[in-house]
Amino acid sequence: MNAPALPLPLEAVIFDWAGTLVDFGSFAPTQVFVEAFAQFGVRLTLEQARGPMGMGKWDHIRTLCNEPAIAEQYQREYGHLPSDDDVTAIYERFLPMQLDKVAQYSAPIPGAADVLQGLRGQGLKIGSCSGYPASVMSRVASQAASLGIAPDCIVASDEVPRARPWPAMALKNVVELGIGDVAACVKVDDTAPGIEEGRRAGMWTVALLLSGNAAGLTLEAFEALDETSRATARLRAHAELDPSRPHYTIDTVADLPAVIADIHVRLTAGQRP
Repeated sequence: MNAPALPLPLEAVIFDWAGTLVDFGSFAPTQVFVEAFAQFGVRLTLEQARGPMGMGKWDHIRTLCNEPAIAEQYQREYGHLPSDDDVTAIYERFLPMQLDKVAQYSAPIPGAADVLQGLRGQGLKIGSCSGYPASVMSRVASQAASLGIAPDCIVASDEVPRARPWPAMALKNVVELGIGDVAACVKVDDTAPGIEEGRRAGMWTVALLLSGNAAGLTLEAFEALDETSRATARLRAHAELDPSRPHYTIDTVADLPAVIADIHVRLTAGQRP
């Protein structure tokens, strides 16, 4: 019989960025994907652009190009299916457009700065990772820092060999923050690949239903929802996020403190993710 796990103190919370800490609805990347593909004669809907959200941006574009409806458009335009070189060409067009646009979408999600302050008050370290490459992430982080969003660690998708849904970005946070046990970490994300990243890293995971990619709502649209509409939006988000098996689901990061309190209790009782 295995011995029961020893009690463990919570050490860190690792956040995604767009749709989690900043950019309510995760509109910065989705809109730019639509615009970048349009420059290659390929029409994307916002819903299509959102599909692989959470991955590194090159992988995101590769996944989009693998979709039959998108690949067929590309083949009609260029006479062949999109190769990796074609994906790189789209990515290289996407990147400067994203750099130009990202500042427009860096407003903190309501409650995010207060939550980070509260976590630090509990002695917890604040990590973060993003599907953005480092060049974009540096602009997002600079803008957000002046508004109270300044994690102790930031890992971009091109700073590891394989980004989400693989666990490398979350585990790089563990190393850089000097964490003693992956089970002492919580991963907070608004996408299925981001939740899977946390699960693969051995962490507690918290999925955000209404502030990010799964719901695709602007802040104004979110605030205008009545309870019936909010419940419908939650159901739609659950359908996208539940297959990644998050330990907890909440509406936005503002609801995180109650989850952190529950995880404290579970760790103290010797439970693990």
